[in-house]
Amino acid sequence: MTIDSRLRHSTPSRLSLERLQTLLPWLLPLGLLLLWQVASANQWMSEQVLPAPAVVWLSLLELSHGELWAHLSISLQRLFWGLLGGISIGVLLGALLGASPRAERTIFPTFAALAQVPTLAWIPLFMLLFGIGEALKLVVMIKAVIVPITIHTLVGVRDAQPRLREAAAVLRLPPHLRLWRLTIPAALPSFMAGLRLALATGWASLLAVELLASSEGIGYLMVWGRQLFMLDIVFVCIFVVGLFGVLLDKLVGGLDQRLVHWPHPPTAEFRRRPQQGWQRLQALWLPLALLALWQAAVSLRWVDAAILASPLDALRTTWSGLVDGSLSAGLLSSLQRAIGGLLIGGSLGLASGILLGLSRPAERLFGPTLGALRQIAIFAWVPLLTAWFGLGETAKLVFVSLATFFPLLIASQRGIAALSPQLDEAAHALRLNRRQRLLRLVLPGATPAIFAGLRIALIYAWLGTIGAEYFMPSDGGIGSLMIGAQQLFRMDQVMAGMLLIGITGALLNSLGQLIEARATRWRTA
Repeated sequence: MTIDSRLRHSTPSRLSLERLQTLLPWLLPLGLLLLWQVASANQWMSEQVLPAPAVVWLSLLELSHGELWAHLSISLQRLFWGLLGGISIGVLLGALLGASPRAERTIFPTFAALAQVPTLAWIPLFMLLFGIGEALKLVVMIKAVIVPITIHTLVGVRDAQPRLREAAAVLRLPPHLRLWRLTIPAALPSFMAGLRLALATGWASLLAVELLASSEGIGYLMVWGRQLFMLDIVFVCIFVVGLFGVLLDKLVGGLDQRLVHWPHPPTAEFRRRPQQGWQRLQALWLPLALLALWQAAVSLRWVDAAILASPLDALRTTWSGLVDGSLSAGLLSSLQRAIGGLLIGGSLGLASGILLGLSRPAERLFGPTLGALRQIAIFAWVPLLTAWFGLGETAKLVFVSLATFFPLLIASQRGIAALSPQLDEAAHALRLNRRQRLLRLVLPGATPAIFAGLRIALIYAWLGTIGAEYFMPSDGGIGSLMIGAQQLFRMDQVMAGMLLIGITGALLNSLGQLIEARATRWRTA
């Protein structure tokens, strides 16, 4: 057979393979749609619990005539103003901390301590301080956005290339040229990474507060549909939330590619500078001043004690709650939910990530669908999960598992995909089977990425647990205790819960860092 004849015979098979690869990403969503249609047609579940795809489509068309866009426009306006306020404050604060070592030593420890308290834990306090109007949504959004923007801007400004700084000093560039030609280009890659994270956290936080306290917006529309058991509306809202999540992520990604066109590290890592003994004392000035101001505001009745409890009252309530077991039992119950959800969701995420990382067909089949689901804000699933599983432990466990699934999925898949191709050559040379290749080459090489994902999953497990207890009230859990205290105007209990949530979150973060460092110490030994 000549070369030309072999090419003629190979071309159709190659075209068929390319067509199959093009169709692979559509097989899973089409299969799920078919399964959904069969389940609704055979009434495997009640129509109130699982509406037919045709019903959801008709609801989408009906809501698209005005009501859906009205609520969505309100949510997007809130998102815009929250992003504007959070980004503006975060950039200014991050630039100040990055440019001034003294400001970093004085302000950042307090900022980091407050950032350990998740945005959800602030909502009961913000409700009492600002009510349930637009001010609440704006403050929650700013709190969610300001943390990643500040940290990433700080890293970008502080870690600008030293050689460029030396060159700017030798050339005696004036401050405005140094800002535009050195500081901004150096900080922009880190800032864009923070912007993408801020957009995701801001969008999720907005949905959370709209689910809890709102009379309009896409989150309110979901709650309204859930209360009336019109789950077709809930499905429509989930689709819209996911669609706009994808669009917003693509928008930030396009801006990143357009604005940052020079080589740069893909992520920013915060590294603390070594401090002398007297410099460590500077970190105490700001928290002590804030505590003194807080105590003075309560003692001099600048603020009603029913709205803002004194720090001493908050500490007494925390201590008494730990001693009598009310707070400690709630904290233990929340930790059990977090660990249970992490074990289920994290295990499934790790297994899925390994499968997608090792198998190109599996990545093409499952990757696009999982990527689209990842863009749906986690709190958008709450109305659907409560309708399917009720308000009990099953719903909470599923929610926490969902929150921890994607961090380990993404981390393990990317870690395996980033492995050197030389590992395949080594596996063939050593004649390793698939199991030996996985255990001796793939998993050790992807260990840093997997344990970095585990650290993030620990944080998400704790955040998901607090969110589950907010939206699915129960007799146990620190989040449920805080919601109950907020309804009774017990500000000391609200602040005690915030304190324990923040401390627990910081401990889980430290535990994740310790596990990651120990698991990967062989790489730096």
